[in-house]
Amino acid sequence: MQVAAYARVSTQRQAQAQTTEQQLDRLRAHAEAQGWVLAPEHVFRDDGHSGASLRRPGLDRLRDAAASARLDRVLITAPDRLARNYVHQVLLVEELQKHGAMVDFLDRPMSRDPHDQLLLQIRGAVAEYERSLITERMRRGRLRKLQAGTLLPWSRPPYGYRLDPERPRDPSGVRLDETEAAVIRDLFARFTDEGTPVTALVQHLHRLDIPSPRGHRRWCTTVLRSVLSNPVYLGQVFANRLRRHPAEQRRSALLPIGCGQGSARLTDPAEWIAVAPVPAIVSQEQFDRAQERLSYNRRMARRNNRVHQYLLRGLVSCGRCRRGCTGRHMPKGYDYYLCRTKTQLPVMMPGERCAARYIPAQPLEELVWRDLCEVLAAPEMIAHAMQRARGGHWLPQELQARRANLRRGRVALGQQIERLTEAYMAGVVPLAEYERRRRDTEARLLALDGQERGLLQDADRQGETARLAAQAEMFCQRVRQGLEQADFDRKRELLELLVDRVIVTDGDVQIRYVIPTGPDGERESFCRLRTDYL
Repeated sequence: MQVAAYARVSTQRQAQAQTTEQQLDRLRAHAEAQGWVLAPEHVFRDDGHSGASLRRPGLDRLRDAAASARLDRVLITAPDRLARNYVHQVLLVEELQKHGAMVDFLDRPMSRDPHDQLLLQIRGAVAEYERSLITERMRRGRLRKLQAGTLLPWSRPPYGYRLDPERPRDPSGVRLDETEAAVIRDLFARFTDEGTPVTALVQHLHRLDIPSPRGHRRWCTTVLRSVLSNPVYLGQVFANRLRRHPAEQRRSALLPIGCGQGSARLTDPAEWIAVAPVPAIVSQEQFDRAQERLSYNRRMARRNNRVHQYLLRGLVSCGRCRRGCTGRHMPKGYDYYLCRTKTQLPVMMPGERCAARYIPAQPLEELVWRDLCEVLAAPEMIAHAMQRARGGHWLPQELQARRANLRRGRVALGQQIERLTEAYMAGVVPLAEYERRRRDTEARLLALDGQERGLLQDADRQGETARLAAQAEMFCQRVRQGLEQADFDRKRELLELLVDRVIVTDGDVQIRYVIPTGPDGERESFCRLRTDYL
């Protein structure tokens, strides 16, 4: 029997206190008492990861191991170590059982008894409520300290400042780093007095070999703009100035969204909280001139260009370096899509220019539009692609045959339990052996239950696929009228709605489509993040 163990703590402080090791010691002792062998490669742990999220490296490795059918049983000290949210608990337990891995909780063992299931639900709800209560109390306490001026809103100081190592969150311990402060003054002077562009400032920092605020060898224009717009250099620390938002655009259509990605947006200045004064680096006049120049740059940015129209703007990716492509009008009058490393990225990454060729805009746009019209004219292609994406097409008789096999397996296991009980009652099998063999048989029975639930989910998914395919066909019928007479705005609207990405690798063009399946598909904006494409 292949046995695995999983342990988790929420904070690095708990990890340093070896709380995870205490959990693993209990799990190893339990496995040894049961006569099971717990291999080191089957020990999974998450140090400093919240149980409210499923994005945990140790949990991901455990789920991958279970999916590859390498595990028969998973040992965990308590359900809240697996997940804080009851819904997440049920999801993970069902997923592991579906792959044939039974879950054993040492503190609160699970069984098929409905009373135990109800108790588990109540405990999961209480744990989730407790976490929400703790989070709200911490938020309120932190807000009061910020308003009182006794707590810094950041643990990493802005570029140009240093913190007191003995009081890292005390505003009175903030002091200047004279070397970095001199860099800040030079950047503001070059930007406001000499009119040096931001990209030229980045190149200037590279030539001087000055590390970025995070200690990297290379600066980027985004970091430099945030430095030039940070009011802390006026001598005042503000809290609640930025607010995190979930990602709305993928950084690359060829890469999934990473953990913690999102965007930080400025809040209304009326919501800012003045925490405490710190030593100033630049004057108010110089800072105001820098903000005026940044505002002017935003108004004149290339993204606001309306002279040259690009039908596939924001939809083309380079198949070589997996970065986006931008439209560019050449002096001879031709339009091209260029890999971004040929335009902006060399400023931040010198020497990393992509070898991809220039992509002529007109032939590519005509190719994509022609292919889009063909797709809309053949809805059966969409239905076939949806069936492939959702795991293939199951015939009803095949599904019924597999369910019948599972039912026969359950009946056989039930008969084994009855014969085992009869042997124990007759004194043929000792109590310890009876309990061990009964647990193993019940575990196999639960695994069959999980497989049957998976089959039912497959059947539901096939029905959902058929419904979505029908809705996609209706959508195609609505939008394909008037395609031949469509003007630029109409074409652009359809491309934004129906094309996920156009990937160009030398002479090869790959078009990734997405077909809205809701009744109001024409009004859905594809600029938002659509999780069904990840």
